[in-house]
Amino acid sequence: MIYEIALLPVHQDRTETFKRAFAEVAPLLTRAKGYGGHVLAQGVETPEVFNLIVRWASLEDHTPGFEASEDHRLFMMGLEDCFSEEPTVYHIEGPAF
Repeated sequence: MIYEIALLPVHQDRTETFKRAFAEVAPLLTRAKGYGGHVLAQGVETPEVFNLIVRWASLEDHTPGFEASEDHRLFMMGLEDCFSEEPTVYHIEGPAF
């Protein structure tokens, strides 16, 4: 299993807008090849930072797969107005949980 971990910094006054926007664009993610589930969690100490963890069958399914797709472009377009800075994305490998 490959997990994508994305730290999504959101303007403090746009957290509710971000939650609604994410719900609207999530189907673009969930239909991607190799997608195995995700969780979006708001930080407790830093509520303006959301953590997105996506399970992928392989690294290639995420990148270049989803990241190079039109669905990814539309996914990011739906969220980018909420970001206070560029998201940080990295990957880890591990067992399913």
